[in-house]
Amino acid sequence: MQPRFADYKGLIEVALTEDIGRGDITSNATIPEDATATAIMNARHPLVVAGAIVAAQTFDALGMGLDIEQHAEDGTTLQAGDKILSISGNARAILGAERTALNFIQHLSGIATLTRAYVDAVAGTSATILDTRKTLPAYRDLAKHAVRMGGGSNHRFRLDDGVLIKDNHIAIAGGIAEAAANVRAATPNMIKIEMECDTFSQVQEAASSGVVDIIMLDNMTNEQLTECVSYVRQNAPVIKLEASGNVNLETVRSIAETGIDFISVGRLTHSAPAADIGLDVEVKV
Repeated sequence: MQPRFADYKGLIEVALTEDIGRGDITSNATIPEDATATAIMNARHPLVVAGAIVAAQTFDALGMGLDIEQHAEDGTTLQAGDKILSISGNARAILGAERTALNFIQHLSGIATLTRAYVDAVAGTSATILDTRKTLPAYRDLAKHAVRMGGGSNHRFRLDDGVLIKDNHIAIAGGIAEAAANVRAATPNMIKIEMECDTFSQVQEAASSGVVDIIMLDNMTNEQLTECVSYVRQNAPVIKLEASGNVNLETVRSIAETGIDFISVGRLTHSAPAADIGLDVEVKV
C-alpha cells in the first residue's frame, strides 16, 4: 500500500525549493547542461524500505523527464546492496534531487525498520505496536505510512481523529468522572473514547464509568500493568488496554507479556535512526 500522492506532493515541492534555492551552482559549473547519467539508489545495510515512491516522485518533480524504475515496494525487507530505484536522464537533475530524495527515504525507511524490530520483539503475544502523534511537522501521513510498512498500526492521526482524555484534560475538567461525563455528552456514540490513567485507582474509576472504550496505562511498571490488566479483564472485559511510556526494545517484550492489547511507542517516529541508503552514479555519458 502506497501513501496517497496528495499527502506529500506539496511537501516534496517545499523540500526541493528549500534545498535547491536559486540553483545547484556546483552541478551547473561542473557538468554540461546536456550530460546524462544513470544512478542507482540502494540499501547499504538490512532495512525495511518505506518512501520509495516518495523518493521517485521527488526526482520526477523537477520536470526533467527522468526515467525512474522502482525495484522495491514499500514494506519489503532489503539486504545490503539491494536496489531500490534506478534513475536515468539529465545528470544535473539527478544530482539536484539526490539529497532531498534520500532525506525522505532514509527517514521513512528508518521508521519502518525500527517498527519492524518492535513488532518482531512482541511476536507471539497479543500486543499490537502503535505509533503516536510525535512526528515531524508536515511528515505525519508519511511517518504513519512508514509505521504500517514496518508492521505496526496507527494511533490517532490528528486531534479530530478520536478522543484521548489525557492527564491535563482530567485536571482541567475536575477529575475522571467529570471528564468522562463531559466527553460522552459531546461525542457521537460511534467514536471510541480513550482515557489515560497513571494509577490503579484511576483505572478503577475509568473502568466503572461506563464511557471508556480504551484505557491507556501511562508509565506503569510491569507489576502495575499486570494488576490493571487483571482488574479490567475481570470487571470490564470489553475495555481494551494500552501501555505507554518507558517502552524500548529492551522492555517491550516484558510489557507485552502482561497481557496488554496495545503498546504505543513514540520513538518509532521521533527517534528512529535514518536508514543507510545511498545513490551512486553507475553510468555517465
